[in-house]
Amino acid sequence: MIFVDSNVLLDIFTADPDWLSWSQSALADALLAGPVVINQLVYAEVSVAYQQLAELDTVLSRLKIQRAELPWEAAHLAGQSFVKYRRRQGVKTSPLPDFYIGAHAQLAGLALLTRDANRYRTYFPKLRLITPTST
Repeated sequence: MIFVDSNVLLDIFTADPDWLSWSQSALADALLAGPVVINQLVYAEVSVAYQQLAELDTVLSRLKIQRAELPWEAAHLAGQSFVKYRRRQGVKTSPLPDFYIGAHAQLAGLALLTRDANRYRTYFPKLRLITPTST
């Protein structure tokens, strides 16, 4: 099972000229390896590409993307990782979705398919990443 980050899905949904090819290929590989999941935060982030809920649900269903509930333990890990981020002079003042996404994937023992690896590598060192540099 692989957790997919919103940036990969948005590349596909918006036909990003720089990342569409990589994201399509990486998602296809992930789907061949087994189930691919998102949580509520990724759902919220990718919803910007669709005005209607039914449209988004149809696309996710067509892509065979499954939904995983965000566990409470992920909120704690996200908060603890966010504290480390702030201590390192991070400029955001509220927990970012990436911290929740990283925490969820790590606690569930899932690899994370993402283009944005730096924060995940820094704050979730146990998390296995699938990135443009790892494929």
